[in-house]
Amino acid sequence: MAQNASAEAAAVPTGPRREVLIILPGLLLAIMLAMLDQLVVSTALPRIVGDLGGVTHLSWVVTAYVLASTVTTPLYGKLGDLYGRKRLLIIAIVIFLVGSALSGLSHTMDQLIMFRALQGLGAGGLLVGAIATIGDLVSPRERGQYMGYIMASMTLAMIAGPLVGGYITDSLSWRWIFYINMPIGGAALIYLALTLHLPRHVVKHKIDYLGAALLAVAASSLVLLTTWGGTQYPWRSAQIMGLGAIAIASTAGFIAVERRAAEPVLPLHVFRNRNFSLVTAMSFLLGLAMFGALTFLPLYQQTVQHLSATQSGLMLIPLMLGSTVTTLIAGRVTTRTGRYKALPIIGGAVMTVAMYLLTMLKVDTSLITSGLFFVVLGVGMGFLMQITTLVAQNSVGPQDMGVASSSRTFFQQIGGSIGVSAFGAIFAHQLTGEMHAKLPSVHLNAGSGQLNPVVVAHLPAAIKDVVFAAITHATTTVFFFAAPAAAAVFVLACFLKEVPLRGRAPAEQTAPEAPELVG
Repeated sequence: MAQNASAEAAAVPTGPRREVLIILPGLLLAIMLAMLDQLVVSTALPRIVGDLGGVTHLSWVVTAYVLASTVTTPLYGKLGDLYGRKRLLIIAIVIFLVGSALSGLSHTMDQLIMFRALQGLGAGGLLVGAIATIGDLVSPRERGQYMGYIMASMTLAMIAGPLVGGYITDSLSWRWIFYINMPIGGAALIYLALTLHLPRHVVKHKIDYLGAALLAVAASSLVLLTTWGGTQYPWRSAQIMGLGAIAIASTAGFIAVERRAAEPVLPLHVFRNRNFSLVTAMSFLLGLAMFGALTFLPLYQQTVQHLSATQSGLMLIPLMLGSTVTTLIAGRVTTRTGRYKALPIIGGAVMTVAMYLLTMLKVDTSLITSGLFFVVLGVGMGFLMQITTLVAQNSVGPQDMGVASSSRTFFQQIGGSIGVSAFGAIFAHQLTGEMHAKLPSVHLNAGSGQLNPVVVAHLPAAIKDVVFAAITHATTTVFFFAAPAAAAVFVLACFLKEVPLRGRAPAEQTAPEAPELVG
């Protein structure tokens, strides 16, 4: 029966342009909802940790969200392949909105982290559901035309997110950055309920709950290991060694279960395709370098560069514009030529240069200079973000479209989660170490909320100079460690094979391509 479901999924033809354009606004709203939340929260993080906790908790506000969305992403992708996208997408939106409302009502850091995790449980299905639905409706060759629409929505969220987040934080309260999700999510929910009509695959099946549970344990153990190692517990402590053992054992168990499962949550056969394996690794490193490093920019901007939360959001516009322009170029190139290999190579090279440039930030770096650095980073991101999705989807048959979309997203998110945790530990260690070395007689705890922008602005000049230098050094150290990950993306991109993008085909001709075996 599972094979019948796959056959039915494979037989779904790509929709006509008019049908796709009708559905597209609702899908773009879902994408924008997930993107908007990350960026709105990122800008307000310094104020949040100053109110509820401290800078050492900063990474957990992000990590809880990313980790929860990460571990549910493959399950959403597989369930979407079995049940159809619409039902899972609507469920994901509802969970996300409930988590948003509760996050806004949080009064302690523990509550906020818990409700951010609930948000993440919904967010895991937003990007995957929307992107996989577009993959169902549009052939890989034509999909480049829709990258512009997708990126326009993401850019709107990227530009509006920091601005709206900064304005709300400055004018009202950081709590309202969560409430803003309600009208956007409500609009997406109603629109998709009315317009999205996809075939339902009503078949008997067996959900791979054991595989999903083992994957969640493996991902959680790995993130906790990188979060606590060297900070809360020594690297050789029983707690860290135990987490490492759990991560290894659960990963081994997951692989064993997936080999025997009737409906594996993450089918291992897709990794036999060389391009799919390469873009999966690239997505992991991209998430590690990008999300991990950018999390700590707002604190540098709002303290060292004396920017308000709104101005901090404005400073991200050069990055977003650079990413938008290059994504539009990449989409046009792939649509007209069907070729893509050069694009991620260029993106990896440019992103590596950008990470190096960001290691050169100083206390007195001008806004123009840092803005130019962000443009370079955005250009690199633009050549990578959508192309990796396109290559992943083109590397599998239509019956695995949800798995391909969710797998690429999963590994990017797990990379980002590990990056935020690992770089958060590096940032906190570097910051507290330098401050204690230069201010031994001053009891200014980096983890108690005493380093939020408002408090720092009122410190004595001599102490303030040391704090600025420590924050700057901690920020550039993070980019120093992120640069090798960006360089690895460039190296992996060089090994991609130029496989022709599939064009529109009748339903009866739509069949999976034979996988290209690795090696």
